[in-house]
Amino acid sequence: MGSEISARAAFSDIRYAQCWEDADILLEALAIRPDHVCLSIASSGDNALALLGKNPRRVIALDLSPAQLACVELRVAAYRELQHGELLELIGSVPSDRRRALYQRCRPRLSASVAAFWDGRAKEIDAGIGAAGKFERYFSLFRRRILPWVHGHRKVEELLRGGTEEERRRFYARHWDTWRWRLMFRCFFSRAVMGRMGRDPAFFDYVEGRVADRILERARHALTALDPSANPYLQWILLGRHATALPYALRPENFEAIRDNLDRLEWHCQSIEDYLDAHPDLAVDCYNLSDIFEYMSENNYRALLEKLAARGRVGGRLAYWNMLAPRTRPESMAGRLRPLTDLSNRLHHEDKAFFYSRFVVEEMIA
Repeated sequence: MGSEISARAAFSDIRYAQCWEDADILLEALAIRPDHVCLSIASSGDNALALLGKNPRRVIALDLSPAQLACVELRVAAYRELQHGELLELIGSVPSDRRRALYQRCRPRLSASVAAFWDGRAKEIDAGIGAAGKFERYFSLFRRRILPWVHGHRKVEELLRGGTEEERRRFYARHWDTWRWRLMFRCFFSRAVMGRMGRDPAFFDYVEGRVADRILERARHALTALDPSANPYLQWILLGRHATALPYALRPENFEAIRDNLDRLEWHCQSIEDYLDAHPDLAVDCYNLSDIFEYMSENNYRALLEKLAARGRVGGRLAYWNMLAPRTRPESMAGRLRPLTDLSNRLHHEDKAFFYSRFVVEEMIA
């Protein structure tokens, strides 16, 4: 992550136990080739692992949080030690009563500090490590305490069955988009509630406008234009597990490719700026930047973007999300980066992790 946020937010515990960013659109945006070097925000590790599925030469995952990197390290151990179905159990995608035993099989592959981190979180392991973050607990509260006041379990199941787009739009208009749904959404997903219970309040420092209204419109898109039966992010929010869809890194067809390439993944507790400064000869083909620019002032965003472009190879790409703070390549960098606007807009329309207001893909041209 960028260094600016390190002075304003805490990183001592797991903030995100899953990557809440759609790896499918990320991989299409980056167009990874076997000779590529990829630099990725680590988060919980899901999308850094997804990059391995495209057989790059190297993936460098960075994060300021030791807790997030503990998530990465346990996932890597699980890919090495477990079979695919067992991995899903440990994550929490499917029911299990043996997660602690699965963890014990992975534990010898962990460093001493990471083993100690997870040894002290037995309850989180029992519940599935994909539910262990602050953001996931926020969704759990929504699912258990708030949503039943609006829609019952049967209606949730009907929503997740999907159907044609016409059927989805009709269901949303007639059965889902009630006054209670809109009122609940505007309260629970407000800046104040999300800052206190979901994300760190500092993450909203550069956000303008009404947070809940913008996310509500994106939620409508996810429930109608997109198919809920194919959306693993929506399914976890509403069910606390994956029902009929999995994110890229957890799909059975990608498991062996990711496991075979684990030696190409490295992770470091360091900001992007510091890592690049410490490795002056590194050239990067693909940047997965998550939504780190959301947390930066306009000046710091531009300075980091300049550094990233300077260290990138011509023809390489950057991909990042805007949630609520608008960030795209400034005109002053027109000779360094080319916005891939049509690709960005199409992929944003397909984005199953629907919180974001924009998905940005830019190509390095000089």
